[in-house]
Amino acid sequence: MKKFLLSLLVVALCVPASAGLRQKQANKDTQNFRYEIECAGNAIQGTYLVKVWTYSKKASVAENQCRKNAIHGVIFKGYGGGQGCVSQRPMVNTPGAETQFKEYFDSFFADGGEFQKYASILGGTTETVKVGKEYKVGCTVSVRKDDLRKALEAAGIVRGLNSGF
Repeated sequence: MKKFLLSLLVVALCVPASAGLRQKQANKDTQNFRYEIECAGNAIQGTYLVKVWTYSKKASVAENQCRKNAIHGVIFKGYGGGQGCVSQRPMVNTPGAETQFKEYFDSFFADGGEFQKYASILGGTTETVKVGKEYKVGCTVSVRKDDLRKALEAAGIVRGLNSGF
């Protein structure tokens, strides 16, 4: 009985630790936001439909980071046209804005952060490719661009579209 309780205790302690380690690995893998973003087709008004390719040593980690990378790409990279799409410029086109507003973006992109409100992965659209010692995971993500822009305007990071030149 003691062995059973001891093994149960060990399992109980290890499971949350491994989940935390996976999240730390995910954060480490995407700390430099290493991804590719492209148009995935036309979306409904107020949203973008993008395909994000995320790199990681574990496929499950990369899949978890697709939404974060999609939002980062819409804000800071933009993406080219293709598949009948018009290319989109980044929402924030001020050089150095990511470091200037570092505190805001650190909390915005934190685990469980606000970025989650603005992106959702479309079911059944995930692709995984093994590239060397890591995985390249592609997810189709719907980004609520109008709501995201309003949040960035409210934070003072981008100017409103009706704020004149």
